[in-house]
Amino acid sequence: MAGHFSEFGLLPEICKAVEDMDWLLPTDVQAEAIPLILGGGDVLMAAETGSGKTGAFCLPVIQIVHETVRDALSGKTSRPASSAAPSTAPTTFRMSQHDRDQDFAIDEKGLLCQSRNHFRWQGCRSTLGVKQGMYYYEATVTDEGLCRVGWATDLASLDLGTDKQGYGFGGTGKKSFGRQFDTYGEPFGINDTIGCYINLDNGSIKFSKNGVDLGKAFEIHRSLQGNTFFAAVVLKNAELLFNFGDSPFQYPPKGGYTALSKAPANTVSASNMIGGATAAAQPKSGKFSNKCSPSAIIMEPSRELAQQTHNQISNFRKFLPNPQVKEVLLIGGENVKTQVQQLNEGVDIVTGTPGKLDDFISTDKINLSQVRFFVLDEADGLLSQGNQELILKIFGKIPKMSPDGKRLQMIVCSATLHSLEVKKLADRIMHFPTWVDLKGQDAVPETVHHVVCHVDPSIDTSWQKVKNKVKTDGIHAKDNIKSGGQSPESLSEAVKILKVEYLVTAINEHKMDQAIIFCRTKLDCDNVEKYLVSLGGGLNAMVNEYSCVCLHSDRSPQERKSNLQAFKEGEVRFLVCTDVAARGIDINGVPYVVNVTFPDDKQNYVHRIGRVGRADRMGLALSLVSDVKEKVWYHSCPNRGKGCNNARLKDQGGCAIWYDEKQYLADVEEHLGETISVIQPNMKVSVNEFDGKVQYGEKRRRVGTMFETHTAELAPSVRELAEMEFKAQTSFLSLQHRDWMKH
Repeated sequence: MAGHFSEFGLLPEICKAVEDMDWLLPTDVQAEAIPLILGGGDVLMAAETGSGKTGAFCLPVIQIVHETVRDALSGKTSRPASSAAPSTAPTTFRMSQHDRDQDFAIDEKGLLCQSRNHFRWQGCRSTLGVKQGMYYYEATVTDEGLCRVGWATDLASLDLGTDKQGYGFGGTGKKSFGRQFDTYGEPFGINDTIGCYINLDNGSIKFSKNGVDLGKAFEIHRSLQGNTFFAAVVLKNAELLFNFGDSPFQYPPKGGYTALSKAPANTVSASNMIGGATAAAQPKSGKFSNKCSPSAIIMEPSRELAQQTHNQISNFRKFLPNPQVKEVLLIGGENVKTQVQQLNEGVDIVTGTPGKLDDFISTDKINLSQVRFFVLDEADGLLSQGNQELILKIFGKIPKMSPDGKRLQMIVCSATLHSLEVKKLADRIMHFPTWVDLKGQDAVPETVHHVVCHVDPSIDTSWQKVKNKVKTDGIHAKDNIKSGGQSPESLSEAVKILKVEYLVTAINEHKMDQAIIFCRTKLDCDNVEKYLVSLGGGLNAMVNEYSCVCLHSDRSPQERKSNLQAFKEGEVRFLVCTDVAARGIDINGVPYVVNVTFPDDKQNYVHRIGRVGRADRMGLALSLVSDVKEKVWYHSCPNRGKGCNNARLKDQGGCAIWYDEKQYLADVEEHLGETISVIQPNMKVSVNEFDGKVQYGEKRRRVGTMFETHTAELAPSVRELAEMEFKAQTSFLSLQHRDWMKH
């Protein structure tokens, strides 16, 4: 059952607005979608009118938009405006937020660069350049795509190597200058590291691949000698990680070259692009302005739906503190001058019908450079009206990454997700979306390997050795628990202890370097975190094998945010959380999930194990299942468990129930139509189709094309069918022959 809206991490002011509307509990679609959107993911939701879908996408969108505006005004982000120059000159070598193409995204550290534009090259230069000396930097390809790296002056086009102001080396094995592409070195791709050398004393440029020197590539033209040169890159649907020398190089340079970041101050100058295509493509940062520049675009198929959504947004945001979220409605029948005036006064969320949005966008009355959310409500209705080309046109104009590295989020709502047109559109414009389809059939993705381990304290008595080390939920504090006792209470307490020990065994057996650990209650999460910390973990123990953080609704929003960030960035190995908190996690490629408590809801099981095996990466989901019933807290008291010690059963006026994990496992297996593999308490996973082919967290290897693998898999069945057909034909001919002989 879904908890209160506050449990999803929504701001108190938004929760107050919801309560003011007499929304007591979230609907199913809200419980699923709100945390996913807050977590940064793309969401496809199947929801009918009256299901609460408007709140499902509006509430998290309003919150993120409000935080974006607030941070921009306080100077915490580098959100661009339409005018003004950078207030201070850069002092370190990074890729420049101000000297880049519109679809070129850079992370907060200024080193990881990405462009997801499939059709155009997008370029960028470094914040600082050098005028004399011998320097080196490295660029590592971190995702498939096309890229070219090298050196350029501040007058060069951002499309590196296409004019006579920049020198580049591309992944196809070509060097380029002045649009002349010549074979050089050899091609490179994902995981390759390119070393970029410049010798401004003798006027030469060369490159290396994975430490192998490829020889001189260019002599710097006489007309460019004496100019300042900047690290430069151009990408097409690719990602690249720069190292200017602040971190140890993978392949340190030889021959007297210095790390770019160590260049003496008198040889360094800052990039101050002021004209030409570069300035037009990327506005300079300065004072925040949302004039004509919304953070969210919501497209509705009808005026009525657009009006309803607009009204809901007004209600949801009314208690938010300054800066206020400003919403504008663009539908027919309204005064255009008033609409333009509203846009000019500043707008954060635009809701409109397709025709009106097209009018305002195509005439440049709306600037799309700052859009963080593109929402298609009633997508099946939008498509049936013939709006696909318009949707794709608007999508094509929106940057896929914001300047501070946040990915564009797509939210698509439909009466059903089983519409072929909606599926095809989603494939084109969404980034590994999570499906919220409460009517559809659940299935475990083929990238997820899920197993269960039975916990039987009547057989495994090892819990007695560690019972004083593991803190439990205290539900049996007043019970007479005896060592070796076989009473339901003794076995229940034993299960709680054994499960934590089994968790540690699983971590050690599989050498887990990153995992999400699910517990049923916030108290269980806290206890697991404390035990792992006692083994030497904690937030600041990056090198420790049990480092962990906790995520649940009793932790402050700031702590939840920082804990999740620490886990995402690999500062800690384990994230301990409840179901509600975990729905908002948008992390691709997590290799392991451990269910310390098996969920009592079939959908929750699918959601939990779906945390692994994303983005075509293999994952292992391991669930601990108690063979005896476990007594657990089930608070129905006014304080929701705070200060409650009433361990009587619920039907006796208490706050406890007996939890039957064997039954819940049977329910999940019936729901999925399969028997989940069982492993022993040593946590060893038997040989299966994954072993030897993949490492959990890495992409699944494909042998040949999809059709080749499919043919190989079907071959035995085809042979069997051929044999059966042969026998049937032979039998038929024999019968005919006998009948003929009789006659």
